[in-house]
Amino acid sequence: MMADAPGKTDDDTGVIQKTKPKTQKPPLYKVLLLNDDYTPMEFVVHVLERFFGMTHAQSFELMLVVHKKGVAVVGVFSHEVAETKVAQVMDFARRHQHPLQCTMEKE
Repeated sequence: MMADAPGKTDDDTGVIQKTKPKTQKPPLYKVLLLNDDYTPMEFVVHVLERFFGMTHAQSFELMLVVHKKGVAVVGVFSHEVAETKVAQVMDFARRHQHPLQCTMEKE
């Protein structure tokens, strides 16, 4: 037993704890879709379905928000994912000759 060892008592036991470094969660970014007077509503619905995985009904409702308010948040992602989504939407809109704008901002 430990107490029988010379110079040791039951009070000599202790717990060694490792401290974990506190890590912060990476900041999230809002992806915003902006209204314009030229991009067809059907195209915006298609973009929301294709790049943001929304149902047709969800896409239609959000398209109306963009149309009425001028801007809407279409998703919140990590920096890399948000950046990729913005690039995909902008490239897709350009290839289809629409002036649709998509941006991102820190949440």
